[in-house]
Amino acid sequence: MMKIKLLVTSISIAILTASVSVSALAAPDDKARTLPVRNVDSLPSLAKLASLKVQENRSSSIDGRAQVAASTAKPKAKPAAKPKSADRMTQLIDAKQNAQLKTAPQAVAADNMSAEELTRKDEQSDSTDDISEGQAFAAPINAASIDSSDPLSFELPDHEQRQDFSDDPTIKNIEDKDGKRYTTLNLSSYAKQVNDAAWSPNMKVNSAMTIKMQALLDWNHASPGPIDGGWGMNSKKALINFQTMKGLPANGKMDQKTWAALIKNVPTNKPVLVTYTITDDDINTNFAVMPTTSEAKSKVKGLYYQDIKEMLGERFHMDVRYLDKLNKDKAYQAGETVTVLNARPALKQRINRVVANKADKTLYAYNDDKLVATYPTTIGSDSTPSPQGTFKIVNKVKMPWYKATVGEGDQKKIHMLPPGPNNPVGVVWMGLSKPSYGLHGSPKPEGISRQASAGCVRLTNWDVLEVYANIENGATVVLN
Repeated sequence: MMKIKLLVTSISIAILTASVSVSALAAPDDKARTLPVRNVDSLPSLAKLASLKVQENRSSSIDGRAQVAASTAKPKAKPAAKPKSADRMTQLIDAKQNAQLKTAPQAVAADNMSAEELTRKDEQSDSTDDISEGQAFAAPINAASIDSSDPLSFELPDHEQRQDFSDDPTIKNIEDKDGKRYTTLNLSSYAKQVNDAAWSPNMKVNSAMTIKMQALLDWNHASPGPIDGGWGMNSKKALINFQTMKGLPANGKMDQKTWAALIKNVPTNKPVLVTYTITDDDINTNFAVMPTTSEAKSKVKGLYYQDIKEMLGERFHMDVRYLDKLNKDKAYQAGETVTVLNARPALKQRINRVVANKADKTLYAYNDDKLVATYPTTIGSDSTPSPQGTFKIVNKVKMPWYKATVGEGDQKKIHMLPPGPNNPVGVVWMGLSKPSYGLHGSPKPEGISRQASAGCVRLTNWDVLEVYANIENGATVVLN
């Protein structure tokens, strides 16, 4: 991602056994979202007037995973010619082997891809972004509040002068579960198996145990990122980080002491998977497909969720593809129940120091010297590394605007992008005393730890909101 200037603002699941890896219900890489999103006729009127050509970028990014992997993979070497079979048995064996080669799947599953392959895939996805530079803003409430003598001030486009995002439901959709209806009624046999799963020495790896471990890590604020039913690199890191938090050997392997620590403060009957009844408010949330260019994005009222599944994924800390897997044939209508993750409780811990470690791709949150939470993160890249040193949080902005610079030289154009979960900096910006750098959210939670950025620290929208709720202005930020 581009530099940002603030203006006013895989250790395998040998954890369980040392031999097998994940997960029959891991989120499939080739599963497209099936719920229709709004077409251009339901976009804000300005977008229609501009005759925007739009598409659902996140879904197409997910759908294109196999194509990207295929296009970036090295060409397969031609097999050496086999000598002519000496007898009928050898011929039968050769024929069977050839048939297996022909039917072998060509796409590489995400959890079987190397970190380098995943990073390359996400960098290629980001390369479609037309933004060359950007700045995050807290918008003025009205035109009269703009100080024209302040070089950091900006004026909103005329059609946005009176728009107020203070009541936008996005933050509530992620943070607030009060009044929502959760039960354990009508759960599938798989969901019940997840809820009843318990670790024991020498047990065989199974997908139910994988999900339960991801949930327990989430509940203990060692975030595994989007929960997907697969034991990928963010889950492996989360286990190591949890062991570090609890003073246990940080080897990424499950043992009796680690399991005991994971469940210590969790009620024995707390379910991992629950049923949630979709409300009228959920259905009436603003949804819109995502324009492809910054100019088009600047003409919509907000960079909203693209559909209800994207919204529920962020609220319940789930990969959208895993949400789909759990809820086949669901229409996502008001009054319908869907199976979701029972997401973690609020942290409620003072954070006065964070350490963003590029090598670990982790943000460590401290209350003085006590490690209280960890989060997977994206920090810089080889071409645009993060600065090293100690800085301070100088401001905190929810629902920031984003001033996107497109092009270079005489071709440079500026576009003001409105707030929303699909804003380039997500739903939160926390600026550092080092100009141009900050901690912020991301419109692509599935890419955290795999993308590259231009020096800033990216987290999922729900993780950055947890940091926002507990960190102090003036808190220390160490980048290394």
